[in-house]
Amino acid sequence: MRFGVVLFTSDRGITPAEAARAAEERGFDTFAVPEHTHIPVRRDAAHPGTGGAALPDDRYLRTLDPWVALGGAASVTTRIELTTAVALPVEHDPITLAKTIASLDHLSGARVTLGAGFGWNTDELADHGVPAGRRRAVLGEYLAAMRALWSQDEAHYEGEFVRFGPSWAWPKPVRRDVPVLIGAGATDATFAWIARHADGWITTPQDRGIADAATRLRGAWTAHGRPGAPRIVALDARPDAERLARWGRAGVTDVLYGLPDDGTAAVLGYLDRLAQAVAPLRV
Repeated sequence: MRFGVVLFTSDRGITPAEAARAAEERGFDTFAVPEHTHIPVRRDAAHPGTGGAALPDDRYLRTLDPWVALGGAASVTTRIELTTAVALPVEHDPITLAKTIASLDHLSGARVTLGAGFGWNTDELADHGVPAGRRRAVLGEYLAAMRALWSQDEAHYEGEFVRFGPSWAWPKPVRRDVPVLIGAGATDATFAWIARHADGWITTPQDRGIADAATRLRGAWTAHGRPGAPRIVALDARPDAERLARWGRAGVTDVLYGLPDDGTAAVLGYLDRLAQAVAPLRV
């Protein structure tokens, strides 16, 4: 099992570069950041954690651009995986986003994974022109179009939401692909979507019964004829050996822990304690 951390980036506290370097120095495998381009003041969409318009954290209003943040992290690290938990690809032009992600993967030495969400904040998505009720369809096309740009020398794509003729686009990701994980609730519809379009799953803070959910995802994976097994990344509050062992038996491959919203000294102290706690749990 691999262990990593999530920094809910903002314009205060420790910087992504400082946090990623410290996480790598302490042996963590993954460094993740989230994304919101903006938060509309008036919203009809309920936050999945609060059930209403209230936000659980004011960092939603202050998030840094994830790819700029990970670029800074890449410049001061050499090993740690650089990922998003989660990014919102449908809020970008897919051609330019593919270029951004491929450039980061090229410069970091194949360390990028794209953690993507459908987007709970439909008001935010609407400001980017995403049609109501079509979030999943749009994301599916964006991922397919970006994969074409990453893998084909003369890339082209023709869809409902994305279309472009034969085109050159370099750099390519080092492996001519970037792994894609989907962060979404543990529903059968989500697992079927992941089995068709992605390489694995990131749990949400609201998910419970993760071992059972992991088993259901693996079943959907097999039913869709996918070889091997999906990568399953669980968000966890604090390490517990029994729970982590149960998750591992069910197919969870990675666990992520959130870093505190604080300055450098406090975050480094937390990383020291977390590294000590997970050290005996690595298998």
